[in-house]
Amino acid sequence: MTETEKDAAPGPGEDWEAERQQLRDELGARMKAVRQACGYTLEVAAQRTGLALSTIHKIENGRVSPSYENLVRVARGYGIGLERLYAGEQDSTPTTRLAITRAGQGRKVRTRNFEYEVLCNSLAEKKIIPLVTRVEQRAPLTRDELESHDGEETLYVLSGRVELTVEHYEAVILETGDCAYFDSTLKHGLRALDETETRVFWACTYVDVDK
Repeated sequence: MTETEKDAAPGPGEDWEAERQQLRDELGARMKAVRQACGYTLEVAAQRTGLALSTIHKIENGRVSPSYENLVRVARGYGIGLERLYAGEQDSTPTTRLAITRAGQGRKVRTRNFEYEVLCNSLAEKKIIPLVTRVEQRAPLTRDELESHDGEETLYVLSGRVELTVEHYEAVILETGDCAYFDSTLKHGLRALDETETRVFWACTYVDVDK
């Protein structure tokens, strides 16, 4: 590679920014397609989900990354299983009752502070959403950054260290190999403590309150 080619080549940070934007665009396009398939205008979608119309518009256009909790609110508001928001064209109508995801082959979804690899996405109407999640390092969480939703969840630290904050409890540091289980209706949040890549296996129950 010549010096000119080196100068023109994108750095690791630029590669990641491009990938992150691609993930946002793909998720936004899927969410827009699902909303339109449901026959909802942006106004109706906002009413059903409790999210601001502008927020839904920004998500659908890849301008912002939704939190996991907001993805749950969208799924409930549209009356669909959460996996519909993750499904591509090849698995948009999942019917199997057995699903296997090979290493590294899960569908990636980028949210504000996490990158989720959604596992076993071809299984329809799952009661548990299994994820491998890359957690970003950030400052200590404030109460406003904590979120809650129906259901329960468990996480197992695959690499790095995380700090788990759950409402009414002292924040706890989890090392590689540690596991936690908690009630998702309590406000909670997770952050990585080190610059090293931090990954957790995360399983969340999806409870449809209308069923």
